[in-house]
Amino acid sequence: MAEPVVTISNVSKRFGAKAALTDVSARVEPGDVVGILGKNGAGKTTLFEVLLGFSPPSAGSVAIFGEDCLRLSSSVKGRIGFVPQQDELLGMLTGRQQLAITAAFHSSWDHSLIERLLAEWSVPTTQRIQSMSVGERQKLSVLTALGHHPELLVLDEPVASLDPIARRQFLAQLFDASEGQTRAVLFSSHIVSDIERAATKIWIVKDGRLYWQGDADALKESVVRVHVRSSKPLPQDLAIANALTMHVQGGYATAAVTQWNPDERERIAGRFHADVEIEPLGLEEIFIELHQ
Repeated sequence: MAEPVVTISNVSKRFGAKAALTDVSARVEPGDVVGILGKNGAGKTTLFEVLLGFSPPSAGSVAIFGEDCLRLSSSVKGRIGFVPQQDELLGMLTGRQQLAITAAFHSSWDHSLIERLLAEWSVPTTQRIQSMSVGERQKLSVLTALGHHPELLVLDEPVASLDPIARRQFLAQLFDASEGQTRAVLFSSHIVSDIERAATKIWIVKDGRLYWQGDADALKESVVRVHVRSSKPLPQDLAIANALTMHVQGGYATAAVTQWNPDERERIAGRFHADVEIEPLGLEEIFIELHQ
């Protein structure tokens, strides 16, 4: 069995009295594309900073390719590509100069890949970085992380400044360039459609906790909306297990339910002599329900 790319074990992070992360545990396997979804301030960036060893955890540990994130060897660091939310490009350089400096640190730099993506992504190469648009800088920052074919690619809000059409095109090209059964990708976003389009696994971060993790399809099967229709008035509390929200008006009720058990349908129908309909939800609807 392949070694996990990332192992997060009971990680907490505090800044004084404020808890930024609380008891987070997760694994990333080779080939995973993990979309990390959360509201602004939920803890996504802090999670990346701890994961990559930029900020030590207050409790717990993180291992990348089997090494403690706070003591990574140079060989393991060379297997990682990282794109921060705020780029760290050198504004006085041109795009071409920035890429040349980055390439000098990697003997495996793929010049042909970068040249192709520069053209496809319309990144200016002779213009100084300080005069580029935010979107152009984001694309250039991604290129600096891709050129050495990292086995772990970490992206913090990589396309937040692009318009919806550009975001869709860019994400498709990005993950085409990252395609492979051995490379793992973690990317965060507060834009639900980006996560739904690209991720094979989803982590939902809420108030510093990893509220949900698993396959994208499993999440959609786990959270559903239940519609109950009865000829008689229904009680205000239908006592449906794991209900996130519930609305009752007369003989009609709806409830958003997590950890849904299909056997519950017949139980609810029999208890209230009602018709019960199960509505599957999209990721955006699930995200909203989880944050009610």
